[in-house]
Amino acid sequence: MSKSLYSSVAKLNLAGSNRKVRRIFAEDLEWSLATVPRLSKLCLETIVRNFEEHPIVEKLPPGQRDYVLERLSPLLPLHVTASLISDERYWKRCCKQRWDPCDTSQYGHSWKRMFLERHLENIIELFVPDVTDPKTVLDLVPLCKNYVKRLNISQLLLPIKEPQQAEEEECLDSASDSGSDRPSMDHFDFGILLDKLTSLEELHLMYRVKDCGMNFEWKMFEITLRDCESLAWALMSCKTLKVLRLQQSKVEDEKCRMLVRHLLDHPSLRELDFSHNLIGDRGARAVSKLLNRSKLETLNIYDNDIRGPGAQAIASALSKNSTLLSLNLRLNRLGDEGGQAIGKALRWNHTLLHLHLGANEMTEPTAAVLAKALAQNNTLKTINLSCNRLGEDGGKLLEDGMSHNISITECDIRLTEVGQEADCSISQVVQNNRDREHERRAPENGAG
Repeated sequence: MSKSLYSSVAKLNLAGSNRKVRRIFAEDLEWSLATVPRLSKLCLETIVRNFEEHPIVEKLPPGQRDYVLERLSPLLPLHVTASLISDERYWKRCCKQRWDPCDTSQYGHSWKRMFLERHLENIIELFVPDVTDPKTVLDLVPLCKNYVKRLNISQLLLPIKEPQQAEEEECLDSASDSGSDRPSMDHFDFGILLDKLTSLEELHLMYRVKDCGMNFEWKMFEITLRDCESLAWALMSCKTLKVLRLQQSKVEDEKCRMLVRHLLDHPSLRELDFSHNLIGDRGARAVSKLLNRSKLETLNIYDNDIRGPGAQAIASALSKNSTLLSLNLRLNRLGDEGGQAIGKALRWNHTLLHLHLGANEMTEPTAAVLAKALAQNNTLKTINLSCNRLGEDGGKLLEDGMSHNISITECDIRLTEVGQEADCSISQVVQNNRDREHERRAPENGAG
């Protein structure tokens, strides 16, 4: 550097050192450059605010995607989120906001499945015939059909009935009998839905109205023939269905026969529950045909009106059946005629594991037949005979039969009047069978 140039630079530096330094103070004393949001963060917040109009999430890097999903509103429309968001944390927030408590164990531990199933259930339970647009249900199908495996419908509403004078109601009744002014459906029509739910495995239905209050009418608690017909066709079209439960809906013989007729040869049905209904002998005969033409593993028809002839039909099918594992007939009226028929069937059946015959007006003759069956049958694991008047003589017969049994690990004979001696003896046999079963399984568990 030349001498003159060096002198000039030195003068400039000296002049700068003598000048006063100017400082700028922010109006916000807490302001700091560190608090200025990064441009990337501002962009992500914009995505969150405008997600409904411009949903962007899958193209984001993992960290940024998590940031967006954590801040998305759980109230966003399903047509935006259902097909786009799979993150379980988002669906957990959606579930927690609407329902509490939430238990995902019944939904394959999937929050998204829980939300979509329960949302569809709520739509159906609040569906009012001829008022609610069926599109509100059908529009959900493309969004949830791959997730909905079970529907648990605990209420089905009737069409709205406008207040009328007594004279007008009489006229309306006569008109409805002739077919005019009749609603298009009595309850939600499952015929428009079931064939579209391609993953549905379980359907639980109760035709009733919850919290009806002073508006109570008996017709609020029954499935009509028209409902039954549409449901029957819908069940036949649902090829993936494994479990059907139709309870507390006043299903009597004619409706039972209609439903069963459409379930014959169903490819996947494994459990049928018609409990708490009005099924009698004719309905039981229809069910017996289903046992011959299906692969049912569980049959629950307890708390109905099945008597001897109906039980005989079921027993005849049971003696030939090779798939049924559990049969529950409690709280019917089988009597000794039906009880003896079931007992005889046990001699020929080699697959049934669980049998419930409690509260069926059975007495000593049934105990005699069951005793012989239990002495020969070494497949049955549990049997419930509670609340039948078997008597002390019946207890002795059962005691003798059970002394030859090596498979029963649970035998309920409460309130059967069999006597203390027979009760103790049978309990000892059951305990020995349990110990034997435990010893048999011990090596298997160790190997596992």
